[in-house]
Amino acid sequence: MNETILIVDDERDIVNLIMYHLEKDGYKTITALDGEAALELSKSERPALIILDIMLPGMNGLEVCKRLKSDEALSDAAIIMLTARGEEDDITRGLKLGADDYVTKPFSPKELVARVHSVLRRTKNASFKKELLEIGDLKINMDNYEVKIGHDVIPLTLTEFKLLCQLAGKPGRVFTRDQLIDAIAGVETIIIDRTIDVHIASLRKKLKSFKNHIITIRGIGYKFMEWQAC
Repeated sequence: MNETILIVDDERDIVNLIMYHLEKDGYKTITALDGEAALELSKSERPALIILDIMLPGMNGLEVCKRLKSDEALSDAAIIMLTARGEEDDITRGLKLGADDYVTKPFSPKELVARVHSVLRRTKNASFKKELLEIGDLKINMDNYEVKIGHDVIPLTLTEFKLLCQLAGKPGRVFTRDQLIDAIAGVETIIIDRTIDVHIASLRKKLKSFKNHIITIRGIGYKFMEWQAC
């Protein structure tokens, strides 16, 4: 692997720690200590993924994320946010702005490298839109709106089907409730946060043995368990 990873953090010790573990794993790394430098390096080096600390001097990480995702030339770069433990509002805002994942400080370098692998894999897979998703015995046919577990057809409402497609289509990615509301917009006239929770509860019940594949991220939203396609 030779993907370039941009590390953005104002703490040099953290930057060096992340650099060491990523380069040990075969990645090329570049670094920035503030938001302005991060934007400049993103333009010149076009990294595949950016590890972005939220608490930066001057332009904070959320603003950097917003600018990256609003620039068509830079928006393809995946983003993993580094955030202080318990900062749920910042995590939610970052995900809404387009960040792909987050890691809370203090973190395990091995976990961060695993997240990098995961996000890059999801990003590559996202470029291939599949009409049929298969997760073990669970089959989701996006062409005819049919869901099966084994040979049994699972009767889902259109709202439940859209939620399942959104989550299972990007396994491992955390979606805020607002993002899920946007995904099913047009299915219902009025949708609120708690409505999403009700639909998720119903969806889990119908998924039976696959119900635990939908994971609640407390205070933020939901994600679908990662799986390896055969």
